[in-house]
Amino acid sequence: MKSKVQQLREEKNLTQSELAQKSGLSLRTIQRIEAGNIPKGFTLKSLANTFEIEPEKLLPSKENTKIDRIKWINFSSLLGLIIPFGGVIFPFILTYKTKDPRIKELGKSIVSVQIILATALAISQIASPFIQKGLSLHFPLFLYPLLLIYALKLLVVILNGISLNNNNDLHKNLKINYL
Repeated sequence: MKSKVQQLREEKNLTQSELAQKSGLSLRTIQRIEAGNIPKGFTLKSLANTFEIEPEKLLPSKENTKIDRIKWINFSSLLGLIIPFGGVIFPFILTYKTKDPRIKELGKSIVSVQIILATALAISQIASPFIQKGLSLHFPLFLYPLLLIYALKLLVVILNGISLNNNNDLHKNLKINYL
């Protein structure tokens, strides 16, 4: 993802060297800013004067911090692989501590998927000993649904993470919301 400085530089058809010369900054400083460093103080003012814009417009938007929040909510659902119902509890807490309505809706969708997966895991673990005994199986049947649901949880988190990075949205949004 391009930084605002890089976008403005490319719009003005400037090379990094030309921008450095026009702004009075070093080439290395321009490279660092375009790589993700946030300009401050003199550097910020110099770039703003060069592009003839307000300095605040060169700073990263709050949208990025909102997307980071939903990424943390998505990532926290991996705790369900270690802690029973952790994939529901931790994303739920993070979702309800946020004030942004869009992030709250995305968080609710993540929690809803985790509720479905946790419920399916609980039911399969309760039913598997009865099925194993009823079918007279001599291998631990409970492992199959356990591994399958763990793989599904991991897949959901990975797909949502990729989609959040690329589209700033979840891979699939449920039409049913349990919260």
